[in-house]
Amino acid sequence: MIKREKIKSLLETTDFNREVTVMGWVRTFRNNQFIAINDGSCMGNIQIVVDFENTAEELLKRITTGAAIAVTGQLVESLGKGQRVDVKAVSIEILGDSDAEKFPLQPKKHSLEFLREIAHLRFRTNTFNAVFKVRHALAFAIHQFYNERGFVYMHTPVITASDAEGAGEMFKVTTLDFDQTPRTEDGKVDFSEDFFGRATNLTVSGQLEGELAAMAFGQIYTFGPTFRAENSNTTRHLAEFWMVEPEFAFADLEDNMQLAEDMMKYIITYALDNCKEEIEFLNNRLLEDEKTKPQQERSELSLIEKLNFCINNEFVRLTYTEAIAILRSSKPNQKKQFKYLINEWGADLQSEHERFLVEKHFKKPVILTDYPADIKAFYMRQNEPDAEGRRTVAAMDVLFPGIGEMIGGAQREERMDKLTQRMDEMNISQEELWWYLDTRRFGSAKHAGFGLGFERLVLFVTGMTNIRDVIAFPRFPKNAEF
Repeated sequence: MIKREKIKSLLETTDFNREVTVMGWVRTFRNNQFIAINDGSCMGNIQIVVDFENTAEELLKRITTGAAIAVTGQLVESLGKGQRVDVKAVSIEILGDSDAEKFPLQPKKHSLEFLREIAHLRFRTNTFNAVFKVRHALAFAIHQFYNERGFVYMHTPVITASDAEGAGEMFKVTTLDFDQTPRTEDGKVDFSEDFFGRATNLTVSGQLEGELAAMAFGQIYTFGPTFRAENSNTTRHLAEFWMVEPEFAFADLEDNMQLAEDMMKYIITYALDNCKEEIEFLNNRLLEDEKTKPQQERSELSLIEKLNFCINNEFVRLTYTEAIAILRSSKPNQKKQFKYLINEWGADLQSEHERFLVEKHFKKPVILTDYPADIKAFYMRQNEPDAEGRRTVAAMDVLFPGIGEMIGGAQREERMDKLTQRMDEMNISQEELWWYLDTRRFGSAKHAGFGLGFERLVLFVTGMTNIRDVIAFPRFPKNAEF
């Protein structure tokens, strides 16, 4: 087997005048003399210098954009501008031809919309090379963060019979024949004849199962795919996405907020330290895009400034009640510039409100806490009613610039009587969640956790504006291509 050297290491080397073998895909071929190839190890290309006068014409014709080639030659310092090293080709082998007339990625700038249509090839562009290298780094940093703190990595089920959120927007899992679906006497689908003997769906969250493990291991985290059958065609929603969900025992809301802040600072710092080339490229790309926007729509911070903004600032802790007071008296609300005006306590905050608090009012990341019980899930710990008798829960949302909500979490309700009362209020079956309630029957303890939408994080760190551009093969309404 021929030992190839990665382009990344060759671009960084100072060991010249030696024979090397490189393999990669042709980006450009100029003047029948200069081939730029890329092997995915970095965004940079290496230049191959061809002795075209002594190279077969038939071979030269096959060196087209997209073709895979192997080159053996002499590594030398480059005489040209824009590159440090060249490989003077001694031999060139075509590993895989690419029809230049049909290959959709040509040496020019393509729109992100077009690249979504050819998602199987968009990895070969610099933009997506950078995005997915950053995605990899963030995933690695998450595992490293929790491993260093003694958290146990749990794989919670993808197929489940529970709906953790109580939202009902789930993908059903079945082996029943749609054309001859068995029915009960009252006309409903008879799931007793299905594979699992009951109705099942793809998971919307690993939280409930994560709580079970936290009550034994003390601290765990999950990192896996989750699914929402929400018919939402926006730049912020996916039908299939990845979630990071830590759960830890003997912890309250304050512990939860601190873990979330520590995690975010750790993984963003890791990306900045380990993806310098990629983030610099994405930063410059964003600055170029900003130039095409009207002045009032341009971001006040560059991508790198935004990332450092989150690392260098303490996160503001703010109750929902305090936030409502700030928003009600804010200029955008007074002048009716908000799409959703804040008139009273109990309103469900929208992205525009969250971003105002972060970007305009505090100019720091914000953790909002103690939301109205009526707009939150059944498992969140109930606070004592306030002076006006309003019921709140020990929930938290971590808000970031340009994104709004990045993390949602809560201290969990560990008191059996309070939990079952809330389940009854929300018509959630205690019988179906008997196993969840057992954690409150046997050795219950205070505990907390949160969920981080991983694609939201990648969106933030890369500066991309559409969530479909930070996952390899996006799933959304009417689209399950590739």
